Amino acid sequence: MTERIIKVGELNTGKLNHICDVEGVLVGHKTIIDDDIRTGVTAILPHKNNIFLNKVIASSFVMNGFGKSIGLMQIDELGTIETPILLTNTLAVGKVSDSLVKILIEENPKLGTSLGTVNPIVLECNDGRLNNIRKIAITFDDVKEALDIANTNNFQGSIGAGTGMVCHGLKGGIGSSSREVELDGKVYTLGVLVNTNFGHSSSKDLIVNGKPIGKQIQKEQANGEEDKGSIIVVVATNIGLDNNSLRRVVKRASIAIGKTGSYVGHGSGDVFVGFSTANSISATEKSAFLNQTVLSQKYINLLFQAVVEATEEAIYNSMLYSIETKGYLASVKTLKNWIKDIR
Repeated sequence: MTERIIKVGELNTGKLNHICDVEGVLVGHKTIIDDDIRTGVTAILPHKNNIFLNKVIASSFVMNGFGKSIGLMQIDELGTIETPILLTNTLAVGKVSDSLVKILIEENPKLGTSLGTVNPIVLECNDGRLNNIRKIAITFDDVKEALDIANTNNFQGSIGAGTGMVCHGLKGGIGSSSREVELDGKVYTLGVLVNTNFGHSSSKDLIVNGKPIGKQIQKEQANGEEDKGSIIVVVATNIGLDNNSLRRVVKRASIAIGKTGSYVGHGSGDVFVGFSTANSISATEKSAFLNQTVLSQKYINLLFQAVVEATEEAIYNSMLYSIETKGYLASVKTLKNWIKDIR
């Protein structure tokens, strides 16, 4: 595990304190920095096998729908995920989705015919303050590279889809954290990965682990704009859950966002997606019935606590692991400048 800069909550973290603590989950990043470009792609793979042929149980929740994500409708209707989850910037969603479909057709030659079509999942935040978003700089090769290099890394901050993000007026981006829970004498894991791009641009509302640090930061910032932007939250676990239980769990990520001082403004796109690796759904299943192990609802409070703790810490990590960035329309500092004030 890399240095744990800030400790949130009471539950133990996994070895990496990262979403990749959930066995089988892989993450890949492609970072693009060139002239006025500060953007990228982040890929989250529920497992290393062919996801289209081995789907996982999933659900989503939209807290505020000012967003342009692709794939949420089918997740909620069918309760499964059948592709990697890709994160990118707002105007690149179509290009990234098209690239993902082409890659999946290469992997599944019968896709679009006897195997039916595919539901690509692409989630976005607007990095237009630091990135010249209108250039739509991401290419097919960038998407493929993010997928090809996916592993159990725990890279965070100004990387991949998080390269051009701003959170609470400071450098935001990719953050992750995990929690362990014990059920029937066995330890399970819940992990969270976020892409943060929300909050008031003066930092005035920022709260870190209960400390209103934003009041201090505001003295060195401009008045700024109201709370707006976006956050993507991806929740993974190896605990058996049906899609309704997963939805109940991922909804609780909203509590963590509020604990950082955000009230989720009108212009914010706050999108959460969760999946469980415990039960695989084969695309070629012949049986009329599926056998699945599903957690009893009376134990779900443990997961509620885990997702709130992990999401809050992941948000802080997205800022603490980021670097100061001079971008297309703005320059932003990092929360590390005030690390003494939050400890």
